[in-house]
Amino acid sequence: MTKSLVVLSLASALVAASTAASAQTANCNWYADTALKQQQRNEQGKCGFSGPEWSMSRQTHLTWCATQNPDRWKAEAQKREQLLAGCKR
Repeated sequence: MTKSLVVLSLASALVAASTAASAQTANCNWYADTALKQQQRNEQGKCGFSGPEWSMSRQTHLTWCATQNPDRWKAEAQKREQLLAGCKR
């Protein structure tokens, strides 16, 4: 019976880890898509914002997001949105 509990515990841990990884992947896909749309608005509006947070590389945004907690990548997307809102060119 102890062996069964160990196997069940390991299976539960794997499912939880897989679910967390899937959520992070979905979140980072959203973040990268949003960052690219914001950069397009930056270019179209001739706002002139630059730096890695304004990259047109989806992979750059995905890689960065994967190393951040949700509060950090959400704040970065909000910061870009605020800057774009202030761009009146």
